Amino acid sequence: MASLDRVKVLVLGDSGVGKSSLVHLLCQNQVLGNPSWTVGCSVDVRVHDYKEGTPEEKTFYIELWDVGGSVGGASSVKSTRAVFFNSVNGIILVHDLTNKKSSQNLYRWSLEAVNRDLVPSGVLVTNGDYDREQFADNQIPLLVIGTKLDQIHEAKRNEVLTRIAFLAEDFNAEEINLDCTNPRYLAAGSSNAVKLSRFFDKVIEKRYFIRDGNQIPGFPERKRFGGGTLKNLHYD
Repeated sequence: MASLDRVKVLVLGDSGVGKSSLVHLLCQNQVLGNPSWTVGCSVDVRVHDYKEGTPEEKTFYIELWDVGGSVGGASSVKSTRAVFFNSVNGIILVHDLTNKKSSQNLYRWSLEAVNRDLVPSGVLVTNGDYDREQFADNQIPLLVIGTKLDQIHEAKRNEVLTRIAFLAEDFNAEEINLDCTNPRYLAAGSSNAVKLSRFFDKVIEKRYFIRDGNQIPGFPERKRFGGGTLKNLHYD
């Protein structure tokens, strides 16, 4: 298993939106009992079958890099965080459905990761307007995930989901809304599970099969995991 090809996916969003709970659910298929604040970056691994059920099926490691969510303007924080943004193959943007500001901050997070030299000092959203040109050249697959769906009263869910529907369109990404304390939201065969699998397939294709819009013949040389010191690496 250690020789499997791998891709690196960043998990970004404000502190408290549930990134660690989400990553634990994705990688361990279990609810995280006592989530704590992530300092720096925590890495977990999910095993994914690319194009499952087809002749092209192949197993990959998906590295999920849960980056600490301090969104403050301190340049030292951003400079330290930037080391985690190298060689990224995909990005999961996580926001709290009960926290409108965490949704708006996804634009800051995505720009910081995609275009590190142009990190904005102000808010990127004004009255719902969004400058798509800032991400026009982005080739990194994105997925938007809203958490804490259980904390929204059913009578108000449509209102909230309508309010954040533009996020997926702005990022040219699919969206998943869920409760990280309930594994059924990612149950095999569910629409969320299909979207997640499709996203990981796209990340793998961009990394190993497509370059400048063309098919890459064969695979690059496989990279093995070294003796790194990153915490929370699991290969279950």
